[in-house]
Amino acid sequence: RFLKKIFGKCEKPRLSIFKSNKHIYGQIINDENGTTLVFKSTLNKDISKNLESTSNCIASKLVGQKIAEEALEKNIKYVVFDRGSKPYHGRIKTLAEGAREKGLIF
Repeated sequence: RFLKKIFGKCEKPRLSIFKSNKHIYGQIINDENGTTLVFKSTLNKDISKNLESTSNCIASKLVGQKIAEEALEKNIKYVVFDRGSKPYHGRIKTLAEGAREKGLIF
């Protein structure tokens, strides 16, 4: 239902978030081409080596910041936020705030 409304284009790709019990994943997707432009999660070694736990808000904020840094390197400034069917609360909200702090606009 949500995907009918949320669609990423070349000029404004989609920031898709997935949350499991242990990890959080974020990727920026261009839906016109069906390509993933940026992907970060708590499974990445550069993120998980500095964390005590991968399932808390601190980890989510770090993932959001890393996604934003890599997106800005690829000249992606504007995105459409796709939280899936999860509520905008807790770890998903923290990831979004981390991405906004580093300069992503949505």
